[in-house]
Amino acid sequence: MSVNVNRSVLDQFYRYKMPRIIAKVEGKGNGIKTVIVNMTDVAKSLNRPPTYPTKFFGCELGAQTQFDAKNDRFIVNGSHEANKLQDMLDGFIRKFVLCPECDNPETDLHINAKKQTIGNSCKACGYRGMLDTRHKLCTFILRNPPEDTGSAKKKEKKSKKKDKENGSSDGEAGNHNDIDAPDAVDGDDDDEDWAEETTEEAQQRRMEEISAHAKNLTLSEELEKPLEERVNLFYNFVKQKKEDGAIDSSDKEILAEAERLDVKDTAPLILTELLMDENIRDQIKKYKRHFLRFTHNNKKAQKYLLGGFECLVKLHQAQLLPRVPIILKDLYDADLLEEDVILAWAEKVSKKYVSKELAKEIHAKAAPFVKWLKEAEEESEGSGGEEEEDEDNISSFPTVFPNWIMRMKMYA
Repeated sequence: MSVNVNRSVLDQFYRYKMPRIIAKVEGKGNGIKTVIVNMTDVAKSLNRPPTYPTKFFGCELGAQTQFDAKNDRFIVNGSHEANKLQDMLDGFIRKFVLCPECDNPETDLHINAKKQTIGNSCKACGYRGMLDTRHKLCTFILRNPPEDTGSAKKKEKKSKKKDKENGSSDGEAGNHNDIDAPDAVDGDDDDEDWAEETTEEAQQRRMEEISAHAKNLTLSEELEKPLEERVNLFYNFVKQKKEDGAIDSSDKEILAEAERLDVKDTAPLILTELLMDENIRDQIKKYKRHFLRFTHNNKKAQKYLLGGFECLVKLHQAQLLPRVPIILKDLYDADLLEEDVILAWAEKVSKKYVSKELAKEIHAKAAPFVKWLKEAEEESEGSGGEEEEDEDNISSFPTVFPNWIMRMKMYA
């Protein structure tokens, strides 16, 4: 069953149609995922690559996506109903398909890699403008530009001309009556195509185009890899930055690489392993900006940060286990961990990252800080408009915790 591309148009004779999304949920538990069975057909109706709406769903749902173009499988992690995805597709169409002037979907996207802009042109009304690139999908589009249909047609035309010339010289050399003389002499239209600039600037431009094309091919291949392999690629990227001595100023590059590999949520686990050791308190201050790029308003990334912290305690147990509460407070004060994430973590002992025995020890050490968090929240709710007290003043903590506060001060 087909629906109007612009579903706000109720005209049943509206010429722009698309198939309704068909979604199939596979797997169960943590491995549950939604396969969009007919994404290729839907995307074809919109004149967009099927990876674009799939990635859009991932951005809107906060879920990871997988593309397998060869087997026509476009996947969004988690269980999602077809109707919900169909409504979400309307948002994609409004932002990235419909012309802002005439509301027709006869538009093409044009990528300027140097300026990092996305142009939009309409074949129906002639509109030309720029897209708002603040949406997360724009980063993906800039790195995976749509195929230039104009250049494809040009290449096809050139290929046909070569085939024709080769055919006439090989198979029809003796038949001069069949040779199209005007084609042999009239080549003005394609002079620029056949002639190749040999200036240094032109050669440099061609090399950049080849490099960009190769980069896009590599990106497509890497996104099809399993999560574990993509995490390993990210690990090697960060490790290389550290070995090169460029880690301090590479926070934006590290974020871009994590987004490119679609491992933004798991990145704090890797950063903890590579950037922190027994001197974690100093390193929290030093690399706060690096971690904030992932953990800010991202509770899933904060959970991975807590997992990385547990692993770190395992590696440096003698030095870090006694300091668990004050390190958690450092992470909390640096806004790397939110209160509700810490409280949810404290409720359940998990053996996902360390042994159950060590996890229990870590939670036991963290208990005073967790209790302080709970009581501080209760006090703030009850105190109303009272002024906030100095965090560095021991008296600002509830009086029932003098022992652990003093111990924290000893380890500070």
